Amino acid sequence: MIGANFVKSLLGALMVAGLLGVFVITREGVLVTPEGQGRVKLDSGVFEAFALPDYAARLITRDYKSYLVEVEPGIKIHVLEVGSGYPVYLQHGNPTSGFLYRKIAAKLKDESIRLIMPTMVGLGFSSKIPSQQHTLDNHMRWMGSVLAQLQLESLVYVGQDWGGPVGMGALTLNPGLLKGAVILNTGLSAPQEAANLSVPHALAKTPILGELLLEVLVSMFDRLPNMQGEPSSMPPEVLKLYEQPVIDSGNRKAPLTLMRMVTDGPDHPSAAPMRIIEDYVTSLDIPTEIVWGMNDPILAKALPTMRAIFPEASVIETSAGHFLQEEVPGEIAQAVMRVVNEVKGLQE
Repeated sequence: MIGANFVKSLLGALMVAGLLGVFVITREGVLVTPEGQGRVKLDSGVFEAFALPDYAARLITRDYKSYLVEVEPGIKIHVLEVGSGYPVYLQHGNPTSGFLYRKIAAKLKDESIRLIMPTMVGLGFSSKIPSQQHTLDNHMRWMGSVLAQLQLESLVYVGQDWGGPVGMGALTLNPGLLKGAVILNTGLSAPQEAANLSVPHALAKTPILGELLLEVLVSMFDRLPNMQGEPSSMPPEVLKLYEQPVIDSGNRKAPLTLMRMVTDGPDHPSAAPMRIIEDYVTSLDIPTEIVWGMNDPILAKALPTMRAIFPEASVIETSAGHFLQEEVPGEIAQAVMRVVNEVKGLQE
């Protein structure tokens, strides 16, 4: 028969193990700075070259430039760039990377455009940071620094998911740069009342439970196929492309923290910068197209709101899901070229 002392000792050990587990999964993470080798020369200056691992390099062509832009001490943003001509800035969101636009780049390989695809801090091959540094203000400032250091005179913008607020937020810090836009599944409006974007976002915001559900029990990356109109558009090699750099860094805090960064009401820390972004986009008078994935379980419903922000924009509804770059790159590429050509026509 098991003695009372043994049971007490066992319970005590389990409690200690549980507390240690809570400490481990809720830790903030540390700064992890990527190191490049060699240099990439652009018209705007010389940047630190970054060699891609084989699993990433094999999914793009050899003419890509891969480099790092240091935006603050230790904080570097990885940039993929391909082509030459009119600049197009393409911003991804959570939990992907600049590689999300590789299929669109392939469709545009014969066009006279320069595709610039940076990766948000915390994801891909960019620096990883402690959780508390993930704020919308910070991401806007860091991405705004990339655009400033590239010394662009004008550009067309493409953005999806967090790439909407982060990209448009970066452009608010570089006045006069934006000349045209292609808007994919994202949100650009400040919240008027308390509401969670989705049930997963509500669960993510719950301390400890969020870590257990999305970092311990389930990999957020493994759930990406369920966000698609066609789940096979996210095969294992693509999931690895997005997940492996985060795992290898030793700091995998960004995906969960970026979910927590989504507003759940007017008092959320992201709400104030979202108001600035909303004021900015509603003031724009530029060529714009909207390409929307109608099988997106999170943001399909947000299309009417985006139509209201850009009432003159052409709208293309597709059968794609959330990461429509993986499913309908042709439709997006065509929209990009229509906007670029309209912008160039206006500038002539």
